[in-house]
Amino acid sequence: MTFAFQVTFDAHDPRALSTFWRDVLGYVHPGPPGVEVPQGSDPLDAWDEFLARVGVPADERNNASAIEDPAGTGPRVFFQRVPESKTAKNRVHLDVRAAPGLQGEERMAALEAECERVVALGATRVRRFEPDPPMSHGFIVMQDPEGNEWCLD
Repeated sequence: MTFAFQVTFDAHDPRALSTFWRDVLGYVHPGPPGVEVPQGSDPLDAWDEFLARVGVPADERNNASAIEDPAGTGPRVFFQRVPESKTAKNRVHLDVRAAPGLQGEERMAALEAECERVVALGATRVRRFEPDPPMSHGFIVMQDPEGNEWCLD
């Protein structure tokens, strides 16, 4: 038996971090329950209206956010506000598969191109690891805007 799962991030700013990861992964913000979000409208605006309508105080409206794979195949990613800061290296991290099937210089060039794109979104480049066959094809370690480590792989 297999299980569906969701990945959860602790965050200081769930809305901003979910927007960063939405853009990195090509995911979408789902609309609020029971609300049809018109094509071309921002689901986050719909959430603001929904939360105000149901009486959530303004200072609690950024307690959580989520993104979903529009194809429905990848895991949902949830972001929850926590008061404490990140203090050490992640014990679990995401590998964003940005160069599937590529090898050598072609692979590393694809990873570098993706690195430029995600840095423009707010990521920080940490370190590049060169290919070391047969065990590693090369990857780039990154950090998201709140310092969570992840890899372009």
